[in-house]
Amino acid sequence: MPTATETTMRQLWNKVPEVTIFFWIIKILATTVGETAADFLNFNLHFGLTGTSAVMALLLAVFMVLQVRAKAYIPWLYWITVVLISIVGTLVTDNLVDNLGVSLGTTTAVFSVALLTTFIVWYAFEKTLSIHSIFTVRRELFYWAAILFTFALGTAAGDLTAEGLKLGYAHSALLFGALIVAVTAVFYLLKGNAITCFWAAYILTRPLGASCGDLLAQSPPDGGLGLGTVATSGLFLAAIAGLVIYLSATRRDLEPVTTAQGENVLTQ
Repeated sequence: MPTATETTMRQLWNKVPEVTIFFWIIKILATTVGETAADFLNFNLHFGLTGTSAVMALLLAVFMVLQVRAKAYIPWLYWITVVLISIVGTLVTDNLVDNLGVSLGTTTAVFSVALLTTFIVWYAFEKTLSIHSIFTVRRELFYWAAILFTFALGTAAGDLTAEGLKLGYAHSALLFGALIVAVTAVFYLLKGNAITCFWAAYILTRPLGASCGDLLAQSPPDGGLGLGTVATSGLFLAAIAGLVIYLSATRRDLEPVTTAQGENVLTQ
């Protein structure tokens, strides 16, 4: 029997997947879908920017409630939430730029500050920014707030380089891909801080995926390959579905967490 000074340990399940190669592949695919699906709803289905934003925000709210209420990480639920938050993050930036006339430079700066503020407040409450211990409601809410701002920031930064700085979609994709390689090298070769490198890579995959999505979907006169938003969104959604089915069957990305029983664990 443990004494009063001893701590009983308890195993919980992390609410987010383990960071593996599958995580990054699906993240980039979801990012691309966020860009092309927003354009598809806006232009092809004629929802308009406001209508698209309202519909996707409602869907995100529904799945966010389901995700937070879930007892553990559920692959299909988690990744649907990521896809939806990717679309909503894109639309937040598009509304600021297209409807309110905020410049891409200002939007990039605003979301950089918003993300930094989220990290500061998150750390002030939890004393960690690690994604390996997302087992309380408060930590999960901080996590999703950070995710939303990374998508909004990545959208603004990607559009700023591709359109504002006129680098084009292909060059923008190469630029952000090179930056991701640099972050990877810092982590593996220089033993960089794992949390800092993770969030840096997470931010950079957003403009990478968006640039790839635009490169595939936009017409050749606009600098793309002309596949269209329907084909691009369908292709990437099918790839996401296949990987999620595989992970659901194998549970390869399920990550347990061991915590002190006496800790204030706000279980879902």
